[in-house]
Amino acid sequence: MSLLEYSLLAASSLFVIVDPFAVIPAFIAMTPDDSPAERSRMAKIACLVVAGVLLGFAFAGQWIFKFLGITLPAFQIAASIVLLLVALDMLRAQRSRVHETSEETTAGAEKTDIAVTPLAIPMLSGPGAISTVILLQAEATTFWHSVALCGCILLVALASYWILRMAAHGAKRLNPIALRIGTRIMGLLLAAIAVQFMLNAIKALKPVLFG
Repeated sequence: MSLLEYSLLAASSLFVIVDPFAVIPAFIAMTPDDSPAERSRMAKIACLVVAGVLLGFAFAGQWIFKFLGITLPAFQIAASIVLLLVALDMLRAQRSRVHETSEETTAGAEKTDIAVTPLAIPMLSGPGAISTVILLQAEATTFWHSVALCGCILLVALASYWILRMAAHGAKRLNPIALRIGTRIMGLLLAAIAVQFMLNAIKALKPVLFG
């Protein structure tokens, strides 16, 4: 896979699984009494945490595999199932419980500052995003692929911040129908990415299963 192809795969898959657009309704609902400036501050902190968490797993993921004795194909299959579950909920224009439960969202509405939890973790950087980062790092074959992955993580975190910031200043102008359409389109893309990860795992296991 060329550097350009890898970068496009990393950027698109991370943006789709982080899915800042789907977070907007919960973000607004959990901050009913906060000013646009306060909402923007929370969005900034949350996206900084997201970048830190995903970069941490990008570097530590392989060490975790070795420590636990997990093979890459096994993780690819497990992660692709998680991503597929998220994608199916997105295709129904629903926020998946893989990202956060209704109890976590309710608890967030009662907090004075939701930046770190539940906004950053688990709403933006949940199991799906962490799994995607580890899978992408496993697909990185050169140093520059790893650099590209880090750049994509920072780019997605920055894009998420600007999306949440715009939502904080224009909550009343958001179109629910447009948000649902966007969620369904991203769900379809995520489903394709999940299936591709599973096919990669099956290809890697082929010599073991049929050799």
